[in-house]
Amino acid sequence: MKHYQLVFDQKKTATEEEKQMLASSVLMATLAIPLPSSMSENEKYLDLQNSTKDKNMTLASYLDLQHAPTRETLIADIVKHGIPGKVYPELQPLFKILELDFQPLKLCSLVDNMLKEVERLYSDVSAYTADVRQVAVLRLMRQLAQVYEKISINKVVSLIPYIEPLELELLIIEPAKTLDLQLRIDHATQTFIFGSTIQYQREETTSGPTVQQMPSEMFRNQLMSLYTALNQSVDLISPAMKKQAKDEMRHEAISTYMKCYKRDHTNMIKRKEMIENRKEYYENLNTEKERAEIQEREKTRREAEKAETKRRDEEEKRRTEERSAREEKYKDKLLKLEKVKKLIEQLGENRLKV
Repeated sequence: MKHYQLVFDQKKTATEEEKQMLASSVLMATLAIPLPSSMSENEKYLDLQNSTKDKNMTLASYLDLQHAPTRETLIADIVKHGIPGKVYPELQPLFKILELDFQPLKLCSLVDNMLKEVERLYSDVSAYTADVRQVAVLRLMRQLAQVYEKISINKVVSLIPYIEPLELELLIIEPAKTLDLQLRIDHATQTFIFGSTIQYQREETTSGPTVQQMPSEMFRNQLMSLYTALNQSVDLISPAMKKQAKDEMRHEAISTYMKCYKRDHTNMIKRKEMIENRKEYYENLNTEKERAEIQEREKTRREAEKAETKRRDEEEKRRTEERSAREEKYKDKLLKLEKVKKLIEQLGENRLKV
């Protein structure tokens, strides 16, 4: 998405074909993201995948984002930038079919036909087609759950031209286990049973087209309405009872606090001391490490200086020896020239005598 925005904002020489290719890649990559698992606020608070969260936040910071992107935020971004209308013509209906339309009997066949044509014409987005097909299967099952109580497995397989029964079961096991998909598999009758039992229901509504509530949602809403009405009735019939119950709860909370506050206070002090000691330990460890590194660097520097001094001394000695050799050679040459000169003078004197 960032690459797409940068190309459209900064690269003025980008051709229409390049922009269309980028828009198609962004759309397919976004639609290929698996449907997220709905989590209540308590589940989000108790989520223990801190390493994954930290990794996502680090990646988000690299992209200059305040929060890690999700499928919903990316969908909102591509709608905001009008990307579904800028993609390849064969891909333009895909977003509407997957995210807006409610047509469970034709959903997967339409997606499959469209993706086959895309794979034939555009190899640059074919890497996303397998994941988009899986998303289409889960979207189909969620739509079927809103209109069917029971449906045969063979009927569902006939609605998905690119999947086998075993593959379908493996694909829907995880959403069914986490209650994102209210579904049971009856192997005796070879049927899928949707939302027929009262069980824990997610507080958040799932993304995608919705035509009606699931039976468990209706039961939950009725129970919540009954709970609210009974509370209001108790308040009207006996307001003193509610006040008395609140006072009793407050006194119980105070007595519990008085029993435990010394122990909790002591534990807090110990924990603070432990944190301070650990902090001091790591600070000392880092200080020792830095000191050892400084000493090692100083030792390396002294050894380098010593080696350099030795090299200079050896170089100076070599130069002195070479200079002395040259001087000796020059003196020998002068002596030879002097002898030759004297010999010539003697020869000249002998010729004159003759």
